[in-house]
Formats: sequence, C-alpha cells, structure tokens
Amino acid sequence: MQSFSDTESLWKWLITLVDLLFIYLFYWGGMAIGIIPMIQGWYVWLGICYIFVVLFFPPMAHLPLAKAAQIASHTLRSSVLLFVLYVLAVYSARIYEPIEYLWFLPVDWAVLALVIFISRMGSRGIIRRFRTYGISNRRVLFVGAGHNLRYLYDELSLNPTTGFRVKGYFDESTDNQFTDVLPRLGAIADIEPYLKKQPVDIVFCNLTSRHNKEILELMNYCENHLIRFYSVPNVRNYVHHVMQVEMVGNMPVLSIREEPLNEPFNRIVKRLFDIVFSLLFLCTVFPFIFVFCAIGIKLSSKGPVFFKQKRTGIQGKDFICYKFRSMHLNDQADELQATKNDPRKFPFGDFLRKTNIDETPQFINVLRGEMSVVGPRPHMLKHTEEYSQLVDKYMVRHWAKPGITGWAQVTGARGETEHLWQMQERIEKDVWYIENYSFMLDMQIILLTIKTILKHNDEHAY
Repeated sequence: MQSFSDTESLWKWLITLVDLLFIYLFYWGGMAIGIIPMIQGWYVWLGICYIFVVLFFPPMAHLPLAKAAQIASHTLRSSVLLFVLYVLAVYSARIYEPIEYLWFLPVDWAVLALVIFISRMGSRGIIRRFRTYGISNRRVLFVGAGHNLRYLYDELSLNPTTGFRVKGYFDESTDNQFTDVLPRLGAIADIEPYLKKQPVDIVFCNLTSRHNKEILELMNYCENHLIRFYSVPNVRNYVHHVMQVEMVGNMPVLSIREEPLNEPFNRIVKRLFDIVFSLLFLCTVFPFIFVFCAIGIKLSSKGPVFFKQKRTGIQGKDFICYKFRSMHLNDQADELQATKNDPRKFPFGDFLRKTNIDETPQFINVLRGEMSVVGPRPHMLKHTEEYSQLVDKYMVRHWAKPGITGWAQVTGARGETEHLWQMQERIEKDVWYIENYSFMLDMQIILLTIKTILKHNDEHAY
C-alpha cells in the first residue's frame, strides 16, 4: 500500500524511533528482572539489526489506509527477521551462547513481536489524530465521475483520520453521484488551468480510454509538477473486493483476488507452524487420545478404529482424510452427511463428534502436508462434485490447504448443510479466509476453536 506522498517518510522514521524506544525498554526490563541475560553492547547490535530490518520491511502504520490486520502481519514478519538477526549477531560475535536460555527464546520473540505491534498501533493512533486536525493532510482532486469515484470518495473522506481532503471533481457534466457532497469544478479542459492556481497533491483519474489524449496530457502535467497521478480502473461495477496488480512483462493486469498465501514467506510460516504444532500434538496428547478412542470404538462397534475417506484438497487434488470412526460401517459414508439423530452413529461415536475428538487424527494429514491446522474444511468428493455446480466460487476454497478448523467453523457455519444457503454462507467465509489470511488470524481461529470445545456449546456439532 502506498503512502501517496514522499513526506510520509517522516512518519516512517518517527515510528522507527518509537519502535526502538519500546524495544529497548523491553530488553532493559527483561535484563533488570533477570529473564534476559545481560549482554555486553547488546543495544548496539539490536539497533543495527533493527535498522537493517526497517530497510527491508519499513513500518506501514503511517499509511493512511493501512488496516490493523495488515500491520499485525507486517509486524510479525519484521519481528521474526529482527529476532533471528539479533540472536545470530550476538552469537557470531561470541558475546554469549543462545543455548544458555534456549527455553526462553520463543517467549522472548513472541513478547518482542507484541511490543513492536503495540508500539506501531500507538504511533498509528497518534498520526491519525494529527490528520484529524489537518496536519499532514493530502489535497485530492477527482477527474471523471461515476460509481467508482463515489466509492473512492467515501473511502477517503468519511474517515477524517486518513488525512485525505477531496476538493472536487472535473467532468463534462454534473454527476448525481456527488450531489450535495462534492462540487463540480469544471469540464475536463479546465483541469490544467485549475492545477496552475490551486495546490493539489493527488489526482485520481477515472476517464475512459476514449479520453486517452487528455489522460496522457494530464499524467504528464502531474509528473512534471510533483503531483501524484493515479488511474482508477472501471472495475467496481462488477468486482467488489480487493484486487491486486500484477505484471505480465511490461503489461499491468488486475488479479481479481488478493491471496496472502501466494507469498512464499506466508507459506513458509504457515507450514513451519503446522509441522511444529502437529508434531507436538501427535507426540504428547494424541497417544492417550488414541488409546481412549480405540477402546471406546472397539467396545461400541465392529470395524477399524480409523475412518478413512477421500476428500478434496488443495488445487482440487484428492487425499485420504483420517478420522476416528464414529459410525457403524455403512455404504452411505461417502455420500450422506451426518445428521443430528443419525441412526448410523453409535453413542460413543456421538460423543466423539460432539467433542470434536474424532477430528484429531487429521493432525497426521497436517504433518504429511495434505492439510493445515487452519483452513477450509475438506469436503467429501460427492459434495465437491455437487456443490461446485450449485454454489458460486465454491472451488475457490481449494486454493488453500484444507484445515482441521477454519473461519467458517468458529463463526457458526459448520455441521449439516440442510439448505443451499448454509453451504453458500460457509463458502463465503472460506473465501474470506483465503483473501485475509494472516498468522495472527490463524491464532485467533485456534483460540476460538479451543474456546468452543471447552464450552461445549456448539449446537451444530453432531
């Protein structure tokens, strides 16, 4: 996300200084109470490492349209790099051996990331307050009109903390979209004379290609007079979510969906977490769960302990999904969903389903890389075949690995899909997760899942 102004770099470095202050206070406090070892010259190494990180991951809390989730995701990346560089630096300089407090390193990093996030959100609040009072505001001009620019006007102007002040628009005729909210300043031919007299920082142009001559002249004038020029594509009429600009050679194209998991860093972080989390679970808690479930299942019903079923995974590829068997052996397992009073379930199996214990073998799928801890729930092949024809964007959910839990499940869209609208709601939430993935969102979903299990109040768990 761009700052729309070179002067925003001042805010960036002020945020950097505030971050350093908070980071130093954190380490000073940790050393004072003895949980962080005293290291000679630590403040020099830490400062050098942080400045290096900022050069590659500059803070974005100052950007007018930055969201808290974006700041959190960005902070996570920079804090990982900072911590790794700092530990490597002091270790390479033979100042101390990190093994001395190896047990504390994960906690140290987690608290450091939280400290940086709190620092940046505090800086963001102060900057937004300044902008509310007119400090560091950007003067904006619209060229063209219509739904796209009206939506842009609402985004820029309804929240005064963004610091944008739209002065008016130029178009060949008055547009009802801006009646009583924005003045028409003249026709397209009047733009350049206006710019010569009035200070403007940013121009948003929504003219169609038939005005290509006027667009080129305006673009050149803006660049020759230090005015930021932005072209607003006419896509808002049929696309209503975040889009992403990509380059095919020298040709810019718009991707209809932003997918954070397309970024290698996000994929690596998610996969590392999946491996660590699943290994810890499978090596500690799972053996006890397995013994408990195996005894209960064998005493309740003839057949295997595990239920194996082909389900649709990432990129639409099939995989074998593992569960503890909760039903008597039947011929409808691959075709019919479980219902509230399903006669195929045996009592102990019903308990497993209501407590979600039946899903725990899927950590094996996670370790194998077929699933993730968090993601859209995998559906049986028959459902994929049927609903892909009935529900718009159903297959989009398969651009991410399926998960043991997901955003749809913790927000109420789980269980039997008796009506089509229930599946549509689930797909909308799955797609939302794919478009808004962050490590912090995964942590939130895991915590909400644990809360739901402990409260045991999910009426859809059957």
